[in-house]
Amino acid sequence: MTTPEPASLKIALLQLNSGDDAYANLAATVPMIREAASAGAKFVLTPEVTNLLSPDRKRQAAILKPEAEDPTLSALRAEASAAGIWLLIGSLALKGDDPDDGRFVNRSFLIDPEGGIAARYDKLHMFDVTISETEQYRESSAYRPGSRAVLARAAGQPVGMTICYDLRFPYLYRDLAKAGARILTVPSAFSPTTGKAHWEALLRARAIETGCFVLAPAQCGTHPAPHSPDRLPRQSHGHSLAVDPWGNVLSDAGVSPGVSMVSLDLEAVDRARSRIPSLAHDRAYDGP
Repeated sequence: MTTPEPASLKIALLQLNSGDDAYANLAATVPMIREAASAGAKFVLTPEVTNLLSPDRKRQAAILKPEAEDPTLSALRAEASAAGIWLLIGSLALKGDDPDDGRFVNRSFLIDPEGGIAARYDKLHMFDVTISETEQYRESSAYRPGSRAVLARAAGQPVGMTICYDLRFPYLYRDLAKAGARILTVPSAFSPTTGKAHWEALLRARAIETGCFVLAPAQCGTHPAPHSPDRLPRQSHGHSLAVDPWGNVLSDAGVSPGVSMVSLDLEAVDRARSRIPSLAHDRAYDGP
């Protein structure tokens, strides 16, 4: 006799203000995971670069570890096991594992309730933009992009894993949905300028286009950088969002660190897709 799938799933989005001290960041993250688990969350999600957010590449090179040695990964796997929860570590900045490429990797981890690594995803799209004369980003100069999309399974649900700037590439989300995803994760450290203009609109669009829940835990505020006093501190938009498959915002965390609890009505995916079955309406075309 098979066990029926649950009709709802309680999740928690963690909004962080990570800085350039990995151990301070871990000390802030662990109590929030415990708070979420104590409140009944079965799936907890943290933002992009949970372990270290620094404006200084030299600082990153001195502090970052390979995956097998990263203290944040080890500690958060233990937390997931102790609480018996699924945990999406939105991403960790890590030293790369390609000896021919000295760049870091931006890697998301799905951790199962036994503390095992159920899936890994390396960010595909690099944030190389000039927003203004004073706000520029060249992520590809320090990070090696990934090369494959990842569909995993958490709490009985197919989950498509993405990170931040991936959000601007809708075909990735459509491919994940057509492959079976019912939840899409978008852990982020969105810039304040583009966040104000585009963050909510893009997340709602990805949910509407795919008929998926979109879960987007985010970094927020001015990120502490006491070890790099000569560098302009990074800032992030915040507003961790949970969006349902019809495009409704279920939760908005605002601009301060904290835990957002949301109960997902899992049948909403089927309802949205039956009303607008666009995933089945692709047509081949010529051109342009």
